[in-house]
Amino acid sequence: MSVIRMSSEATEPPASGSGMDRAVERRGVPARIKIAGGVVAVALAALLFWWFAPGAGSQTLAAGQVTISSVTRGTFEDFVPLRARVTPLLTVYLDAVEGGRVEKLLVEDGATVARGQLIVELSNAELQLSTLARQTEVEQQINNMRSQELALAQTRLGNERAVLEAGLDTAKAKRQYEREAPLASRGFVPAKQFDDTRDAYAYQQRRLAVLQRSQATDERLQASQLAQQQAAAESMQSGLAIARANLDSLKLRAPVAGQLSGFSIQVGQSMQRGERIGQIDSPGRNKLMAGVDEFYLGRVAVGQRAALDVGGRSHAARVTKIYPQVQNGQFQIDLQFIGDEPANLQRGQTVQTRLTLGDPTPAVLVPAGSFYNDTGGSWVFVVAPDGRSAVRRQVRMGRRNSETIEVLDGLQPGERIITSPYTGFTDKDRLDLSQ
Repeated sequence: MSVIRMSSEATEPPASGSGMDRAVERRGVPARIKIAGGVVAVALAALLFWWFAPGAGSQTLAAGQVTISSVTRGTFEDFVPLRARVTPLLTVYLDAVEGGRVEKLLVEDGATVARGQLIVELSNAELQLSTLARQTEVEQQINNMRSQELALAQTRLGNERAVLEAGLDTAKAKRQYEREAPLASRGFVPAKQFDDTRDAYAYQQRRLAVLQRSQATDERLQASQLAQQQAAAESMQSGLAIARANLDSLKLRAPVAGQLSGFSIQVGQSMQRGERIGQIDSPGRNKLMAGVDEFYLGRVAVGQRAALDVGGRSHAARVTKIYPQVQNGQFQIDLQFIGDEPANLQRGQTVQTRLTLGDPTPAVLVPAGSFYNDTGGSWVFVVAPDGRSAVRRQVRMGRRNSETIEVLDGLQPGERIITSPYTGFTDKDRLDLSQ
């Protein structure tokens, strides 16, 4: 077995070239700088979120959803527009004084009637019998009173006759006494006879005095009794006249002249006492009735003037009556025309009227809008100059009409406000308007 020896060169490792490379040192961002940067980024994000996120007192909406109007300086026309209805100037209602059955209709609905003209006849058998019985009773009582008056007159005559007779007897007794007195003093007339004559004269005097007092008492009592009987007779006569008038009221007559309306009863129909059967309107004379917002209740007064256009012509009217009762937020007023009424004016027709409340005055004005109903004129949203936001501001507003509102404090000419409804953001202090 032979052994082969390897040379020493063959056992050395091969060259790698590592002696020519250099180690490169790697440098990173320090950890503290990374932490600081993260904190700054989070704070910046929170700030941006707070800045752009809507707050509790603000709201974002499109600028096209609201109406923006300018505050101007001009002349305030103090008027209120009214929708007036043409009604008769005078209306008299017709009611059935007594109930009954309709027997005869003498006019038709819409007819023009004269004062006192017979319109309808009713029948009421019970009322007729009652009136006859009342008349008979009254006549009997009147006859009884007349009999009493006759008895009183006879008693008066009897008292007068008794006083006259007593006066005559007293005069005779006086003459007899005066004749016997000088003779008795001389002894020509017995004493007993003279005493009888004197006593008879004294008796006749006392009798006459008693009869006179009795006559005076009777006269006083009779006068009082006669006065009471006359008053009772007059009262009975008045009652009888009322009963006859009630009976006559079955024939209903027109109390005034005018046009009959609402007259829709039929023959044979039964009417109750006090039932409305129609009305009579004044002919050719009309007035206007209009509802006014309760806001103006303290500013409308009798005598204020109004203007209206009918048939292309302007007419004037004035307030004649105010009804202070408020219903559905309005109160009613009456207006009468000044001068001639418009031609061809139909009852029930409505006309546009402008009621003047005061003289025109210079003022700061804003257009009338629905915002007033939401704020009552105490605050508004004022738009910023760039138009990107609106801020709530307290203001003070005064008079208003259908077109403009008077600004007393809080706004300057040239500023802009939101005049559309504030529904949905009345509790906000700021509005962000997106373009």
